[in-house]
Amino acid sequence: MFFRLVPWEYAIRNLFRRPLRTFLTFLGLATVILLVFVVVGFIRGLERSLAVSGDASTAVVFGLGMGENLEYSSIDMSTGDLIAASIEGIQERYGQKYVSPELYLGTEVTVEGSQQPEMGLVRGVVQAAVLVRRQVELEDGHWPKSGEVIVGRMAATKLGAAAAELAIGKALRFEGRDWRISGTFTAGGAAFESEIWCRLDDLQQALKRQDLSLVAVTIAPGGDFSNLELFCVERLDLELQTMPEVEYYATLQKDYGPVRMLAWLVVLLVSGAGIFAGLNTMYGSVVGRIRELASLQTIGFVRRALLVSLIQERVVLAAAASLLATVAALLFVNNAAVRFTMGAFSLRIDEISLLIGCGVGLLLGVLGAVPPAIRALRMPIVDGLKAT
Repeated sequence: MFFRLVPWEYAIRNLFRRPLRTFLTFLGLATVILLVFVVVGFIRGLERSLAVSGDASTAVVFGLGMGENLEYSSIDMSTGDLIAASIEGIQERYGQKYVSPELYLGTEVTVEGSQQPEMGLVRGVVQAAVLVRRQVELEDGHWPKSGEVIVGRMAATKLGAAAAELAIGKALRFEGRDWRISGTFTAGGAAFESEIWCRLDDLQQALKRQDLSLVAVTIAPGGDFSNLELFCVERLDLELQTMPEVEYYATLQKDYGPVRMLAWLVVLLVSGAGIFAGLNTMYGSVVGRIRELASLQTIGFVRRALLVSLIQERVVLAAAASLLATVAALLFVNNAAVRFTMGAFSLRIDEISLLIGCGVGLLLGVLGAVPPAIRALRMPIVDGLKAT
C-alpha cells in the first residue's frame, strides 16, 4: 500500500535548524569513518605488501626446519654454486644463471647523528640478486661497493628515521662497522623496500660468518620446481628445504591472520561506538521534535513517512561525513608509512577500503536514526501534541 512521503527538502531544511548539533554530529561521524579507513587501510596495506613480494617463478632454498624464519637459517656457502651446477631449468641470461645466494638478518642499526639504535633488516647479496628479485629497481645512486649499502624506500620508516637521514652519502652503523649509503631502491611495494642491502662478502666479514641464510632461484619459463625439490631431498648432507616464494609469503599471510582479525575487530568496535554516538544524538534530536512529528501526523502523514524522513536526514548527514572522511583518507592516510615486525609498509586506501569505509558511514546513518525514530513515533498523537 502506497503512502505520501514528507517532501525531501523538508528533511534537508531540518538539518540546518540546529546548526551546532548538526555540525557536531557531522564531525563525529567523519571522525569515526576516518578511523575505519585507517584500520582498513592498514589491513589492505599489509596484505598487498606480502602479496607483491613473491615471484611465481622464484623459489627460496633455506635450512631444514626453519619454518618461515629465514633470518635463523644457516646453509653452506657452496649451496648456490651447487644449485647452479646441478639443476637444469634455471633461467639464465648471457651465461649468468638466476641464482642469488643471500645472508639475511635482523640487527641493530644506528643512523648517523643518532645515539639510539633501531632494529633493521639487512640482506647481503651478490649482483645476481637484481636478476632474481625482479621487483627491485635502483632508483638513485649506484650498486654498493665495499663498505657501502643501498637502502629501500621504506627503510627509513623501519628505523624510525626521516627519509633525509638515509639519503645518499649518509652513514649507517651496524655489526660494529660504519657503512656509507650509495643508493636507494624500490620494489613495487614488496617487503624488500624495508631492507638495507650490502655486498654478501662484506656482511660475512662483519659477522665473521661464511654461511648463507638462503639461496633464491628463478626457474625458466615453462619449468617447475621439481628438480630443485629433488636436489634438496637427495642432498641430505646439506639439510635443505625449498619453497616457492609465493607460497612462503602466503604462509606469512596466515601467520599474520590474528593481526588482521584484531584489526577487523577494531573496525567493528569503532563502528559500534559510532552507532551508539549516533543513537544518543538522534534521541536528543527526536525528543525535541515530538510535537512537530505529532503535528505532521495530524495533517495526514503516516508514521512510516515520518520514519523515512528522519532516516533521510541521517543518511544525508552520514553521506556528507563519508565524503569528507574519504577526501581526508586519500590525502593523509593513503600511502602513509607504518612500522611493523616484518619491516614497514604503506597504508592502502583502495577500492575495497573505500567501499567498506563509505558503507560503514551510510550504515551509521541508518542504524543511528531508526531506533529513536520508532520510539518517538510510537507515542500517541494526542500525547505528542501535549509534549513540551
